[in-house]
Amino acid sequence: MEGKVVLITGGSSGIGKSIGVFLKSKGFKVYGTTRNLSRYPDFKEFELLELDVRDVKTIQGAVSQLIAKEGRIDVLVNNAGVGITGPIEETPHEEILKAFDTNFNGPLHVSKAVLPHMRKQKSGLVINITSIAGYMGLPYRGIYSASKGALELVTEALRMETKGFGISFTNLAPGDFATNIASGRYHVPVVESSPYQLPYGNTLKMMNEHVDHGQDPMLVAHMVLRIINTANPKVHYKVGEFMQKFSLFLKKVLPDKMYEKLLMNHYKL
Repeated sequence: MEGKVVLITGGSSGIGKSIGVFLKSKGFKVYGTTRNLSRYPDFKEFELLELDVRDVKTIQGAVSQLIAKEGRIDVLVNNAGVGITGPIEETPHEEILKAFDTNFNGPLHVSKAVLPHMRKQKSGLVINITSIAGYMGLPYRGIYSASKGALELVTEALRMETKGFGISFTNLAPGDFATNIASGRYHVPVVESSPYQLPYGNTLKMMNEHVDHGQDPMLVAHMVLRIINTANPKVHYKVGEFMQKFSLFLKKVLPDKMYEKLLMNHYKL
């Protein structure tokens, strides 16, 4: 797959940047995207295209620009995403819609833009970056869990719908990695008069610590390369600490209420 053209949304920082740098070092032609090119005048790691996953016109423009340059798109990594935390009762609905627009609608729009080109070339791979949080409803991260879980499910459907065209879809769910997602996410303020003040405040602190002490995002980049080099990718991949991946096994084998109790104990709820 060396020399193949890779498009990575949200490629200017965090996991997306790590994926791009690593794949470029392996000989791939890498293009990343960012919502605002003017913020990255000195970005030299690989070429950036201006694209906002919430704006279909910018998606179509960036894909057309890439096709004009390279004539093809071999791999799409739908990485752009946004964090959101808070008690669901107190989360403004417009923020819920924004999160789904980025984490769910965005990857769908980008996938729909590249599919005609992949179908024409009779090959292509789409890797949707989801989250281990998408496999369970986490307290005070329920909206994030739901948006990533929805992306996991729709990817399963897209796999079956596009298989006959020589196109592969797969999910890659990371655990906690050391990125800037905590600083960039929307979080409901911890309000003293709120009935959720103490449990949410403590959980928010714990979530931030998990990200701060997360693993090197290059581990995700290595997994992306492994998927690219796999002839027939699996439906789901996970990358993260052992206990984070083990929690998914426990969810499969334990009764629902027992698993719920484990989560509540973990978050001290």
